[in-house]
Amino acid sequence: MSAVAAKGRQTPTGKWARTLEGYVAFLPNALPPPLEWTPQIVNALASASTLVGRLAGEGRRLPNPHVLIRPFVRREAVLSSRIEGTQATLGELLAAEAGATVERSPDDLREVGNYVTALEFGIQRLNTLPLSLRLVRELHEKLMRGVRGAHATPGEFRRSQNWIGRPGCTLAEASFVPPPPDALLEHLGAWEQFLHDQSLPPLVHAALAHYQFETVHPFLDGNGRVGRLLITLQLCQREVLPMPLLYLSAFFEATRQDYYRGFTEVREHGDWAGWLLYFLNGVARQSEDALNRSERINSLLTRWRESLSGSSAQTARELVNLLGGNPFTTARSAQEKLKVAYNTVVRAIGQLEVAGVVKEISEAKRHRVWCAKALLDILEEAGSA
Repeated sequence: MSAVAAKGRQTPTGKWARTLEGYVAFLPNALPPPLEWTPQIVNALASASTLVGRLAGEGRRLPNPHVLIRPFVRREAVLSSRIEGTQATLGELLAAEAGATVERSPDDLREVGNYVTALEFGIQRLNTLPLSLRLVRELHEKLMRGVRGAHATPGEFRRSQNWIGRPGCTLAEASFVPPPPDALLEHLGAWEQFLHDQSLPPLVHAALAHYQFETVHPFLDGNGRVGRLLITLQLCQREVLPMPLLYLSAFFEATRQDYYRGFTEVREHGDWAGWLLYFLNGVARQSEDALNRSERINSLLTRWRESLSGSSAQTARELVNLLGGNPFTTARSAQEKLKVAYNTVVRAIGQLEVAGVVKEISEAKRHRVWCAKALLDILEEAGSA
């Protein structure tokens, strides 16, 4: 689409307008749009809502929900960052958090770690501050602190034009240009107002809000990660989920071309139905995936705990619970978390080794690291899109 052909062109969802600098930017209409509740959308919404409800029920039944939330949050951080080009794996992140030495670039690990920090911060912040532009800025600051892109004014909305396109492309070559800086606050204000609109089903509301955030693209960098993070926070704020158990980055990453095509089809042709069907399908698939993984992890942890006996069994069972939050451990980190004698932890680890629960993965005599590979395999295996 040439800049000349796009000049002043209207679409069902916005307007392409030439700026004084000569480039063409997209100005989206305010939400909500007129929606046609076709049987396909109604059925997709019912299916997604049912599965999310099952996932919420499973979360409420968990004896230690924080145990399962922890690795799922980290899995989301890895997959959301991977969409942006970060190469760190879930195993590397969990191993590093347990105190192991990993070969991955510290920058990659820091980027993923910042996503974890931002998400956990956001969940806590919802207790005192509703979703708002202020909270979005706070999340961005946590996300971009001390990493690549930190030059891009962490926690501040952009004051210059950004654009989307192939690596190294110029503004004139961009595939998409969001609203110019002088129109940004108007669009953000309308988006924030929509955040407080509860007239739509929460899953539909989240789908529309995500599209609009990515279209407005308010930061110089980090928009994709903040936008995906906001989906989880929206569902928690609307009490669709009692805790952050559902994440869509795995679905978006596995269907990346469809993800970006969905945005384009809405902007160009007003295809809200296509975007909603795609988004709701992602919610359904990821709810199924989270249920499957959580049930298998719970079953594995229960079987391990019930198989233990003897003098070290109590500490070993507590250590199994820790492994549910991170399949990697060291004796020193386990001692600090369980607050027992070092030798007691060493004996418990030995019992878990004999039982086949953990295996040492380090080669050094000091700073030894163990891993519950069966747990890690469940967390790392690819999902079905």
